[in-house]
Amino acid sequence: MTTLLHIKASPRDDGSHSEKAANHFIATLRDRSPELAVTGIDIWDTDLPNFDGALLAAKYARLAGQPFTDEEARAWSRIEAMVHTLDAADIVLISTPMWNLSIPYRLKHYIDLVAQPGLSFSFSPETGYTPLLRPRPVVAILASAGDFSAGLSWGRPDLATPYLREALKFIGLVDAEIVPVGPTAGKTECVLAAAARAARALDDLSARFTGEGA
Repeated sequence: MTTLLHIKASPRDDGSHSEKAANHFIATLRDRSPELAVTGIDIWDTDLPNFDGALLAAKYARLAGQPFTDEEARAWSRIEAMVHTLDAADIVLISTPMWNLSIPYRLKHYIDLVAQPGLSFSFSPETGYTPLLRPRPVVAILASAGDFSAGLSWGRPDLATPYLREALKFIGLVDAEIVPVGPTAGKTECVLAAAARAARALDDLSARFTGEGA
């Protein structure tokens, strides 16, 4: 059975362009692989622990090779569970809006929590940083009011795409496919054309992931 983990980063209950695209992608995958099992993490409804106190102390204890206190062990076990959930998936799907040129703070919080030494990356002075998660298909759907297909959008840069690609690569989720959905505001024909472009790109990815693509 193929498993897909959908990390939802839009706080909107309806009308979310990233969620509509994500639902389309999941539907096309299910058409090709009916056995697909989907689990979701809604980062707005998930209890993401603050990275301070015992959790921060546990990270530095891990880096220093020191044993955990009981409180640190309990705090670290929550992070271990989050990383296990991420690493257990065969396909990772992230759907997110662009906020202020980058990603929502809750998605950044989630990424900061799962990027941990000994769990998703390691470090040594001889070899530097090494990702620990296994590669697998990764798609990040990025919805934006702007159109960044030709570069800047009204003078604004897209900082979300390079950040997502490098942050995921850092922990082993290499070659993430970033699928833009934009513009999501403005002339109706432009919005509809952007959604159609994203749908075609996602159809191609679902075909490739299920062995039907070129």
